[in-house]
Amino acid sequence: MANLSITPAAADQIRRVLDERGHGLGLRVSVKPSGCSGYSYVLDFADEAASDEISFKDHGATVFVAPDALEMLDGSEVDYVNEGLNRFFRFNNPNVKDQCGCGESFTV
Repeated sequence: MANLSITPAAADQIRRVLDERGHGLGLRVSVKPSGCSGYSYVLDFADEAASDEISFKDHGATVFVAPDALEMLDGSEVDYVNEGLNRFFRFNNPNVKDQCGCGESFTV
């Protein structure tokens, strides 16, 4: 069975954005071929769940993952970080073998 965890900081941010939007079920995560290393994460907020998506719940937030991304994301931790003026979701993904210098794309 695949696993994906959500840190308290990521869960807080997901809930905060959904509250601001006034609707939605959670964060949707997928991957697409992109960048110099092979793949990049694609994030969106899910207003409804697709019938084939797998959902992961932690700390009161839900992350939906497309089936074709599940193997690449298995064992990952979704975090939300503040680095200086930048705030973003970060994936601590044990499947990543290499990533580009800017951190925008990765290889599994």
